[in-house]
Amino acid sequence: MAAPPVVDLPVVDERLAEDLSSGLAAVERLLRSCVESEDAFVTEASKHLIEAGGKRFRAMLVLLAAQFGDPKSAAVVPGAVVMELTHLATLYHDDVMDEAAVRRGTPSANARWNNTVAILTGDYLFAQAADILADLGPEAVRIQARTFSRLVRGQIRETIGPASGADPIAHYLSVLADKTGSLIATSGRFGALLSGASEDVVTRVTAACEAIGVAWQLGDDLIDVASDTVGSGKTPGTDLREGIRTLPVLYALGSTSPAEARLRALISTPVAEADVNEALLLLRDSDALKQARGELLRWTDRGKSELEGLPDIPARAALMYLCDYVVERSG
Repeated sequence: MAAPPVVDLPVVDERLAEDLSSGLAAVERLLRSCVESEDAFVTEASKHLIEAGGKRFRAMLVLLAAQFGDPKSAAVVPGAVVMELTHLATLYHDDVMDEAAVRRGTPSANARWNNTVAILTGDYLFAQAADILADLGPEAVRIQARTFSRLVRGQIRETIGPASGADPIAHYLSVLADKTGSLIATSGRFGALLSGASEDVVTRVTAACEAIGVAWQLGDDLIDVASDTVGSGKTPGTDLREGIRTLPVLYALGSTSPAEARLRALISTPVAEADVNEALLLLRDSDALKQARGELLRWTDRGKSELEGLPDIPARAALMYLCDYVVERSG
C-alpha cells in the first residue's frame, strides 16, 4: 500500500527519501490493521478518517527524528502509529465539539452517524494507541500520558478563555503550545528516543518540533486572512465568520489606533457575510497582520536555533526546510 501524501520535502539525500517512503508505508499498514475489529461497524467507523486521507505529518516527524539514532529500530514505526492514532482520535472529538459537518473533504463521523458514535470511536482509537504503547515501555507510556494531559488542558483553556485581566495573546500562544504543539513535540521526541538517539538530541528535537507545531497553527491564522482561495485551497475569512479570535484578530483588538477603529468594530463579534471582504482588506493592511507574522517568525527561528545544535545530517536539513516551509505557506 502506498504511503499517503505528506509535505514535500526536498530530496537532500536519496537514502533519507527511501527511508521516509518505506517508513510511511509501514505506518499506513500498521495504522489500518490495528483498528481492525471483530465488529464490522467498529472497523468502519475507525477507518473513516484514516481512509479520508491526511498528511501523516506527525508520523513523518517521528521518522525524521529517528534518523538521529537507528531509524530501523523496531519501535519507531509503532511510535509513529501511536502519534497518528492519538491525533485521529482528537479529530473525532473535535468535530463533535465544533459540530463540524465535514472533515478532510468527507462527512465527519458525527455527521455520518451521530455524536455518540464519533466520541466512542475516538475513545477506541485512544485505547488502540495505549495498547501499542504498552509494548514500547513505561517511559513511552508516561510521555504519552503527559502529552495527552497537556493537550486536554489546552483544549479546556481554549474553551473557557483567558482569565480576567490576563493577556489574551499570551493565553492564546500557551493554548497553541499545549493543544497543538504538544503532540507534534512528542512526535519528534518519540522518533529520537525510540531510535536510541542521545539525550541532548532528544531534548533539541522535542523543542524544535514544538516550535514547528505552534508556528504551523500561526501560519493557518495568517492564511485565513492573507491567502486567496486558489492558492491555499481555503476560503479566506472563515475564522472571522465564525468569530474565532486568531492571533491577527487579537492583535487588532488590542490596538488603540484611531485608524483601526472600524476594523475593531467589525471583528469584535462574528463578522457578517456582507462585511467579510471589508474586514479582510482592513486586516491585511493593519499592523496586526505584521505583528502576527513576526510572532510566526519568532517560533520558526526558535525551532531553527534548536536544530542548529543537532548533527549535520540530511534529516536536519529536512527539518530546517520545514521551518522555512511553514513561513512560505502562510503567504
